[in-house]
Amino acid sequence: MATELAVTTTEFDEKVLKSDVPVLVDFWAQWCGPCRAIGPHVEEIAKELDGQARVYKINVDEEGEIAQKYGIMSIPALLVFKGGQVVDQMVGAGPKDSIKALVTKHI
Repeated sequence: MATELAVTTTEFDEKVLKSDVPVLVDFWAQWCGPCRAIGPHVEEIAKELDGQARVYKINVDEEGEIAQKYGIMSIPALLVFKGGQVVDQMVGAGPKDSIKALVTKHI
């Protein structure tokens, strides 16, 4: 997993809620097989949308407070934030195209 995509509770407001571009947040855990399966897709999307959108990963075991705040009950959960609000979401593993489309429609 690319740790540069990780965001912590203390960074969340600044990096996600105050972002001037849409932000895809991948809520995941190390023990979650589907989370690990889509991990490479999420990292590729981060590179492909560089400058147009931001992508971060939140480990629900380490950052449970944020996961709880956004009602994350199942992972992987992908939330798209724009203007500090959740504007889209997807729960469960999906193909890369579906994940990317989730974000690109808000750019």
